[in-house]
Amino acid sequence: MLKSLRDLFSALLGRGTGPVGSHSEPIFAITTATLTLQTTFDLTPTGRAWLAFRQIESGQFQDLEREIRDLLVIGARETGTKVETTRDKYGYVWVVLTDPQFEDLVTTMHLASSTLEEQGFGKALLAALFAFKHPERGTVYFVYNFKRGSFYPFVPRAGHTRDNAFELRLKGIMQGEMPIEQSLERWYPLWDIPG
Repeated sequence: MLKSLRDLFSALLGRGTGPVGSHSEPIFAITTATLTLQTTFDLTPTGRAWLAFRQIESGQFQDLEREIRDLLVIGARETGTKVETTRDKYGYVWVVLTDPQFEDLVTTMHLASSTLEEQGFGKALLAALFAFKHPERGTVYFVYNFKRGSFYPFVPRAGHTRDNAFELRLKGIMQGEMPIEQSLERWYPLWDIPG
C-alpha cells in the first residue's frame, strides 16, 4: 500500500519515486514488534501516533508543512487516518494521527517523515511516537528518534516521573524485535504530548 500511496503523491507533486532516506525506514519495525508487545506485555495499540518536528523559519518550509498536511489528508482518504496538526509552547509542530489500524498509522507516519527528509528537512525531525495501553500502567509510548534511527520506551507517571523499571523490561525483550537505543541517557522524556 505504501508504494501505491507514494506513487500517487509523487504523481500529484510531479516528483520521482526515488529511494526513501534511511532514517525513516526503521519505523516499520514497530509493525511486526506489536505482536510481541501484545503477547508479552499486554500492550495494545491505542490508535494514536504523533510526529514532532522543529519549525524552520523559511517560506519553503511553510510551503512544505502545508504540502505535508495536504498529502496526509489525501492519504487519509485511502487509509481512513484522521490527521490534525498543532504547535506546542516550544515551537515544535506536531502531526497527530488517529487510526484503529496500526499498520495505517505506521504507513502514514513514514509518508510524512520521508517527505520531510526528501525535501532536505530531515534535520528538523524530532521524534515519532506510538501509543499503547497497558491495563495497569496506563499509556506506554515507543519513541522513535530520527537522528539515532532507534526506538526507546517512555512510560510516564504522574508528576513528570517515569516507570524506569518497566522501561528497562521493555528494552530487554524488544531489542531483539526492533532497533532500541542502547544509550539510556538518550531516552528523552516527552512531556505534555498534545491531545
